[in-house]
Formats: sequence, structure tokens, C-alpha cells
Amino acid sequence: MPYDPRLVQPMRDEMTRMGAKELTAVPEVDAALGDSRGTMLVFVNSVCGCAAGSARPALTLALRHPNRPEQVVTVFAGQDVDAVARARQYFSDYAPSSPSMALLRDGEVVHFVHRHMIEGRSPDQIAQDLTAAFDRYCQPTTA
Repeated sequence: MPYDPRLVQPMRDEMTRMGAKELTAVPEVDAALGDSRGTMLVFVNSVCGCAAGSARPALTLALRHPNRPEQVVTVFAGQDVDAVARARQYFSDYAPSSPSMALLRDGEVVHFVHRHMIEGRSPDQIAQDLTAAFDRYCQPTTA
């Protein structure tokens, strides 16, 4: 059963404030990920404490880096069940995990952050790992 929308709204708002596009339905996921070009970060959002305490703040920090994905999208585990399931099909080589982050380049996963790589780590540590991946796979952005 999905979480109460009122419970997750602040977590959704946090993502959209950092510029992420919400994907709440399967057609939106397919449109965004189906034939993507360039770099995209897919954030599987969650009510999990490590999402609130480390993952979302880490992503906020990492997106301040000059090299960053051209697009950031998000699906919400425990809320947008079908959209999350479809998104996970695009990175099915990785075990389902929430929160998690998949960095794609031209539709291929080039870096993946599992929940176990988030738990017990500070936002700064996670952001450092993300920016290292951004430096390797993304071009500088001007926005």
C-alpha cells in the first residue's frame, strides 16, 4: 500500500527544489529514460531515514558541482509503485534499493549508489563519491 501523499510531499518538494523532475507514472518514466541521450541521474526517493538524513542532502551538495548530469529525475518508492518498478527495469542489473541513485549516460548505467553505500555515511562523503562520478561521466554545465 502506498504511503500517504501528505507524508511524502515534503520529500517530493525537496527534490523538485533541487531541480529534479518527478516521474510518477510509467509513461513518464518511459519518455524520460526510454531513449535518453546525454547524462541523467535517476534518484529513487524514499521515506527511509538515510534518504532524509544523507541521500537527498548529498545530492543537493553534488548538484552544485560544475560537472553534473544534464537531467535529474526522481521516482518515489512506496508511493509511485508502478513508476518505480518501471524505472528499476532500466537498471535491472542492480538490486532494488531505496534510496538509490543511478547515473546514466546515453541510457546506460555508468554509476550506481545503493542504499548500503548511503547508510552510515555523511552527506559530504556521499556527495564526494557522486562528484567523482560526475567528473568522470558528465560535462560542465552552465545552469
